Amino acid sequence: MLKKNVPQDVGLAGPMREVIYAVGQDGAYEAVPSYGWDSKTVALNQAWDLILKELEAVKARVAAGELSPLAWHMTRHQMQPALLAKYARINRWRVKRHLKAGPFSRLKPAVLARYAEALGIPVADLKTVPDAPDLEFTTNRNDDANPL
Repeated sequence: MLKKNVPQDVGLAGPMREVIYAVGQDGAYEAVPSYGWDSKTVALNQAWDLILKELEAVKARVAAGELSPLAWHMTRHQMQPALLAKYARINRWRVKRHLKAGPFSRLKPAVLARYAEALGIPVADLKTVPDAPDLEFTTNRNDDANPL
């Protein structure tokens, strides 16, 4: 892609830019700032829609007593049991067990604290599922913020 052809479409990052490498006039690659491009924004929006649907499905299973709130928070952070196990320094099989409502309800405060620290949330939040996920992303950008 040539430097002059780097897209400057509305992106999810708002006024922030990302670096795209493009060919300059001298034929060498250069780092070029870009606000994003439509095709990437469409793909990211579709991915976020899937994540939100998955969160709703997990939330319903938590409400039904099939899963623990830990499962929702793990899904919200886009983690798999193996990754959460490494961050929390807990065996993978124990993480999988704690995704069930019964075993999770009997966890000791020290184990809950390790999960909360790994997820970056307070222990009190770990025990509940919020009404709406606090995911922040937007496709709206002020055109005045685009100096190009």
